[in-house]
Order: sequence, then structure tokens, then C-alpha cells
Amino acid sequence: MPVITKSRLIQHQKITDELGNTVETKLWKVPPAADKPHGFKYSLVYIVGGERVIGYDNGERRGDHRHYGDREEAYSFTTLRNLAEDFQRDVDAYKRSLS
Repeated sequence: MPVITKSRLIQHQKITDELGNTVETKLWKVPPAADKPHGFKYSLVYIVGGERVIGYDNGERRGDHRHYGDREEAYSFTTLRNLAEDFQRDVDAYKRSLS
């Protein structure tokens, strides 16, 4: 008999910021697994001109990681609050770099 895993969408928000860029966050509660031991699946992305410039996610079998420009690196997930704060810090730093 197949195992049925349930995921529950916690949040999905898509907004346009003051610069006309897109901020989209998606958070799900999922059963803990090897690649999601904390029990969350997430995707936070900052899109400029149709291109992702900052992203935090844990896509299937890839584990927690972040994208900043062309770089991809491991991300140490601790809490949803810290995840949101780290993402916002990167977005703010990106916006400051434009000045």
C-alpha cells in the first residue's frame, strides 16, 4: 500500500514592492524527511525584471539552500522567523547595492 504524505500550505503571498519587483513566499508544513527534517517546505524569492536575484528554498532532495545572484550555497535553517529575516536582510542588501 502506498504511503500518502500530507502537506499543508501555511502561507502564500505575492506582492510588488516599491521598486516594481516581485516578492513571493510559499511555506508548507510537511512530514519530516531526510531533506526536510524540520518539517517545512519553503520557497522565498525576489524577482527583478522577470529574473530571480535572491531565493531561499529546499526543493526536492536538494536540502536547504539560498540563491544570491548566480551563487547557490547551503543554508542553515533554524526557524521560520529566522528564514524570513535572513531573506529580508538579503533583499534589503540587494536594494542598497542599487544606490
